[in-house]
Amino acid sequence: MNAQESAAAWTERFGDVAAVEETFGGLAVTVPATAWIPALTFARDEQGCGFFDWLTGVDELEDGFAVVAHVYSLETGLHLLVRTRVPREDPRLPTATGVYRGANWHERETTEMFGVVFDGHPNPVPLLLPDGFEGHPLRKDFVLASRVAKPWPGAKEPGESGHGAPSRRRVRPPGVPEDWGSGA
Repeated sequence: MNAQESAAAWTERFGDVAAVEETFGGLAVTVPATAWIPALTFARDEQGCGFFDWLTGVDELEDGFAVVAHVYSLETGLHLLVRTRVPREDPRLPTATGVYRGANWHERETTEMFGVVFDGHPNPVPLLLPDGFEGHPLRKDFVLASRVAKPWPGAKEPGESGHGAPSRRRVRPPGVPEDWGSGA
C-alpha cells in the first residue's frame, strides 16, 4: 500500500473527521480525541502499521497539547503519524496500550513531561522525574526556577571578576516571576 492508497483508505473510513496530509516519506493523519483509539486501531489492523515507534506531546500553548504517535508498516514501508489535540484545561486521552503495548512507556513519559493523562493506563507511576518533582518540564509555561535561585558562581563577562569595572544590571530569565530568587 502506497501513501495515496493509504490516504484514500483513511478518508473512506473516517471521512471528514480525519485530516490526511502527505509528509516527507509518509502520511500524517489528524483526528479528534474521540477518534484516537479507533484511528490507532485502524492504523494497526487495516494499514499494516504493526510497529509502534514513539508517542509524545507538543505544547501548542492556547491550542492545548498535540499528542503524536509514529507507527510503521514493516511490510510496505509506510510511515504514519497519528495526531490529535487535547485541551490545556483537561488534557486527557484514553490509553493506547490496548492497541500498542509499546505505548506504555511513552504515555508515562508524556504524562510526566506535559501533564497529559491517559485514562485506563495500566501502570501510571512516575518514570523519569525524581520523587516530589512539581510541574511538567516540557510545558512552555514551566519556569526553570533553579536558574534564579542559584546565581552563576564565576565571572560572566570580561571585567566582572569582582574588581575592576562594575557589572551590568542582572536580568531575570524570560518567564521568571519578580518574587523568585534573589534576581536583579
